[in-house]
Amino acid sequence: MDTVEVTTVVYLPPEEVYEFLLDFPGYARYSEHLTDVRQHGDGDPGTEYELDFAWWKLDYTARSRVTDVDRPHRIDWRIIKDIDAVGQWLVEPGDEGTEVTLRVEYHPDSADDNALSLPRFVSLDWVIEKVKPKVQAEAERVVRRIVHDLEGERRDVTIEIETA
Repeated sequence: MDTVEVTTVVYLPPEEVYEFLLDFPGYARYSEHLTDVRQHGDGDPGTEYELDFAWWKLDYTARSRVTDVDRPHRIDWRIIKDIDAVGQWLVEPGDEGTEVTLRVEYHPDSADDNALSLPRFVSLDWVIEKVKPKVQAEAERVVRRIVHDLEGERRDVTIEIETA
């Protein structure tokens, strides 16, 4: 299983940060490759999202489901189509502000070979290897942009990234 974890501090109360993170359809404005999000539900467990991605010559719609929430500390989700992946937003009070962590775990080998219409002579293994660093870059980009919107101004954002 591959893991990407991105952590930073936001200078707002955990409740405000948590409510902001619940607005999952708004994430499309933070991501370079996420072009649209459609929500089916109210954000509580069972809510599903259709996420439209575009990169290189590929377009793909992922489906995720909120699996659990612990207000105002955690939002858990799972990808329910084409790849085995889970994630969570963790929101914890800290000494300097609210610590926010985006954690994503995925099995690259679980990707459905028929999920993408690939150009001729392009293998799914090649695509997976190209996408891995993009997952990390996207996670970092999303967290930086969320901090900017939450706090209302740009600042240097210290981000800790762990991959395994």
